[in-house]
Amino acid sequence: MSILGLKKKQPKTFKVKVSTMDAEMEFSCEVKWKGKDLFDLVCRTIGLRETWFFGLRYTVKDTYAWLKPDKRVLDQEVPKDSPITFHFLAKFFPEKVEDELVQEITQHLFFLQVKKQILDEEIFCSPEASVLLASYAVQAKYGDYDPNFHKPGFLAQDELLPKRVLMQYQMTPDMWEEKITAWYAEHRNITRDEAEMEYLKIAQDLEMYGVSYFSITQNKRDTELLLGVDAQGLHIYSPNNKLSPNKSFPWSGIRNISYSEKEFTIKPLDKKKEVFKFYSSQLRVNKLILQLCIGNHDLFMRRRKVDSIEVQQMKAQAKEEKARKKIERQILAREKQMREDAERAKEDMERRLFQLQDEARMANEALLRSEETADLLAEKAQIAEEEAKLLAHKAAEAEQERQRLEVTALKTKEEKRLMEQKMREAEQLAVKLVEQSERRLKEADHLKQDLNEAKDAERRAKQKLLEITKSTYPLIAAYSSPPPPTGPESPDMNVDMSSSVRMDFKDSDMKRLSMEIERERLEYMEKSKHLQDQLKELKSEIESLKLEEQQQAGLYSLRSYAEPPYIPHSNRNSAYMAQMAFYEEV
Repeated sequence: MSILGLKKKQPKTFKVKVSTMDAEMEFSCEVKWKGKDLFDLVCRTIGLRETWFFGLRYTVKDTYAWLKPDKRVLDQEVPKDSPITFHFLAKFFPEKVEDELVQEITQHLFFLQVKKQILDEEIFCSPEASVLLASYAVQAKYGDYDPNFHKPGFLAQDELLPKRVLMQYQMTPDMWEEKITAWYAEHRNITRDEAEMEYLKIAQDLEMYGVSYFSITQNKRDTELLLGVDAQGLHIYSPNNKLSPNKSFPWSGIRNISYSEKEFTIKPLDKKKEVFKFYSSQLRVNKLILQLCIGNHDLFMRRRKVDSIEVQQMKAQAKEEKARKKIERQILAREKQMREDAERAKEDMERRLFQLQDEARMANEALLRSEETADLLAEKAQIAEEEAKLLAHKAAEAEQERQRLEVTALKTKEEKRLMEQKMREAEQLAVKLVEQSERRLKEADHLKQDLNEAKDAERRAKQKLLEITKSTYPLIAAYSSPPPPTGPESPDMNVDMSSSVRMDFKDSDMKRLSMEIERERLEYMEKSKHLQDQLKELKSEIESLKLEEQQQAGLYSLRSYAEPPYIPHSNRNSAYMAQMAFYEEV
């Protein structure tokens, strides 16, 4: 038998990937497995016992469908990919989460799914409720708020609020984080399970919580509407309003739901009420609506009956588990409190130790400073003692000096009197010198005048002499001259005779006058020199008196003596100026 003739062998297994809200799993399934076999395998793997809320959802064309438990997996309209992807999600929602959700894994899966629906805006949530829900989500993730650990910006990477809320207000991420942290800080001592349950308790009051929406049209008028299926019943909405239904049909008031191809019929329990009919364009959607209606109605009726043995056992175990965890939390809280108290006590002791060490260091420093201060004080005391001795010695010297000054003061009184007398005499002498200088000036003026008169007399005498000579020359020549010469020298001889007579007369007169003038000049120079010597002597005496006066002024300041009289400056200046004027005149 040839190889080409052999039929291709069919695989006995197929690959499946199941994604939960917090994990992904892959399984190898047998070809004959039904949907229930795969569903039970997933539930056993994650440890889920409340299986009636969940299902395996897959995508088909432009919608989704739930895997049917009583039909083989490969016989359904699942994707032909390998592995086949399923999403393990909550298919039905409880009416009251705190009463119906028993297991922690169930609560956790519901929390993750509802949180994702709120963030994806599949469930409308107001900004205030969004912030509160975000604070419980942060408590479930991070535990109790610790300002030392949870620094600003620790929520920067977490998605906690819907984008619609973030865009609705002009607030920075830091401002949103501050608002969330303010609520988060108040959730102290709440465990993760309790925080997730509080989150679900707030979320179940939202209008769109647990509602599956489908597009429908109403009978005859072809009006577009929305059909909502949830745990309470069926609701009819306007297309633009998913929050407030126009009409509701609770499960307790529905007698029957049926559909024929695209037409759905809702028959109320009250036969007097009108039957509601609506149409859906896709047969696959119609089957999904009917499937959700049947499942929600079954759960609605099941909640109003006594819990099954399995549920009672789960609730009892959950109650025991909660009690055990509560005791463990209490023990843990006590241990934590004791540890915190011990840490605080340790910190207090360390702080006290550091404080004592600081005090000891400060005391040592103070001791060293006190020792240094004592040394300094001793040195200062020694210096003060030496200064006291020095001051005593200086005091004795000062006393001796005082006594000496008193003696000197007594002596200086007489000297002062003598000096005053000398000063008065010097003042009188200065006045006399001024008068004498004035007199000398007058005499100099008279001498100048006499000199001028002498010069005038000399000039007149010369003039008169010349006139006399001219008038007497012929007579003299007649009586006294020899006979006239006969030679050529006779004229010259006449001339020399007259000249010699005139020169003899002139020289004798001039000599006499010059001698008188010289004599007067010598007398005047002698007197001037004598006067100058007197003025120099007076000046040196005045300078010595001034020096003595300055020295005595210091002595008189100690004894508060009066300042001695002195020669008026004007008189001294007068004498000096008179002397200088006299010298200039000479």
